Amino acid sequence: MKYVVNNQVVLLRAPQGPIADHISSFTALVSTQGYAPKSIHYQVRLAACFSRWLKQKGVELHDITPDHLMRYLRYRARQLKPRLDDAATLSHLIDFLRSEGVILAGKESVRRLTPVERCALAYEQYLREVRALAKATILNYVPVIRRFLKDRFGNSPVILSRLCVRDVVRFVQRQASRMHRKRAKLMTTALRSFLKYTRYCGEVTLDLAAAVPIVPHWSMPSIPRAISVDHVRQLLASIDRDTAMGRRDYAILLLLARLGLRSGEVVFLELDDIDWNTGTVNVRGKGGPHNEFPLSLEVGEAIAAYLREGRPLSTSRRIFLRAKAPIRGFQGASSVSSVVRHSLKRAGINAPTCGAHQFRHGLATEMLRQGASLDEISAVLGHRHPQTTTIYTKVDVEALRSLALPWPGGVR
Repeated sequence: MKYVVNNQVVLLRAPQGPIADHISSFTALVSTQGYAPKSIHYQVRLAACFSRWLKQKGVELHDITPDHLMRYLRYRARQLKPRLDDAATLSHLIDFLRSEGVILAGKESVRRLTPVERCALAYEQYLREVRALAKATILNYVPVIRRFLKDRFGNSPVILSRLCVRDVVRFVQRQASRMHRKRAKLMTTALRSFLKYTRYCGEVTLDLAAAVPIVPHWSMPSIPRAISVDHVRQLLASIDRDTAMGRRDYAILLLLARLGLRSGEVVFLELDDIDWNTGTVNVRGKGGPHNEFPLSLEVGEAIAAYLREGRPLSTSRRIFLRAKAPIRGFQGASSVSSVVRHSLKRAGINAPTCGAHQFRHGLATEMLRQGASLDEISAVLGHRHPQTTTIYTKVDVEALRSLALPWPGGVR
């Protein structure tokens, strides 16, 4: 006898196995994420087949791990021609069961952590909860610290009080010699951060962070690569705002070009961050602090047009959502960079780079040319350190020419 799930998916038989009671809720979830009816039917049928296989293997609901997912996919591949999205579908199911609290989030982590991993995990938690650093920063810092701890303690217990200046200097000298200058600078920055953490924990009394060698570098080695005003105008004019995706991309590009937001700041904007009464937008800046920006009529109208006529129905509070299923907020800053890259390519614009940061440089450059002070530019861009803004003094070539002394003897 056929079995109907939520009056929309027909199965040949009633679901069996540990996931059977959750098939209906899973169906409701995927139905709200923008999938086509055919895709919804396939995902639900795959979930039911997976549940039946788990029953055959004697696996209880609370014992399900990602390893079972991989084993089932291998089994299924021997019976049917696999689809490329089978693994993604079942991973989606596993994530759903975790969100429902029926599978433990860390169920697959049965391996005991090594002393180095435990220490690195504690440091990662400190960066996230105490320092409130950006996810990208944490991802850059933690691997460096794992290597440092592994170099010093190996597989032995990590006793931070035993760290000394010699350990720090030796590690930097060995690692920096085979790194690009920028990676070496990142390494020393991460190391200083960790050594400050050891003092924060009370494990180390000496200021070992001061012992981290400095990687030589030229101050402000290059001119910021900024998109021109004409290219910004051409790019915005090329966007097809008659489509939902076009309205979304137009609003994103305006936020980059007019407010100078970073790509990550655009990604994590939420509906509650905009105060339509005061015409302001609250932006989560780099490193955690919130900055309030005035929302110009142009930018506000673009966002409102997307929210009214382009944004898919979703329970997500993010402003900008994927255009294709699953309908949800962008995963990270690279999604905004992808919007920029494809928009530039469609418009046939040969920009300085393909990334989103060129709009930020472009805004600062134009403000400087219009007579804005470095303090004003720093406030608009949300720079935490004034010296970060001084790099833009190198881009005003015309102003620098007016200060140049004539060459002795004239032009030959």
